[in-house]
Amino acid sequence: MIQIRREFAVDVPLLVPWRHLADVEHWPSWARHIKRAQITPTGALTLQSKGTFHLSNGIRSRFRMVEYNPPHNWRWVGPFLWLSVSYDHRFESIAPSRTKLIWIIEARGLGSSILVVPFAAIYNLNLDKAVPRLVS
Repeated sequence: MIQIRREFAVDVPLLVPWRHLADVEHWPSWARHIKRAQITPTGALTLQSKGTFHLSNGIRSRFRMVEYNPPHNWRWVGPFLWLSVSYDHRFESIAPSRTKLIWIIEARGLGSSILVVPFAAIYNLNLDKAVPRLVS
């Protein structure tokens, strides 16, 4: 299993990052490794949401929502090569005007132990660039 965990805080109340990130079609504005995001149904996320990220390297990444607990977390799952990847997005209020975001990415499947290093390296590099743009 591959696991990546990223935690960071923002100086806004809990609902601000929840609403901002639930607008997935606007993720390319801060996550530049995403060329385009398509969500159905359109608009903010729901338990029925599913979608596709069109990445800047030409790869498409599909997902479907499997857990939705507003405003505390959502988790979607999608395939990557032959792996199943889970993306958990957690939101914790740590003060009235401060929120901690926790992202947990887990990949499971045959050969995940072989892919752990390149997968984590690429994903962490993308997060290293995207998170500061999101926070600002």
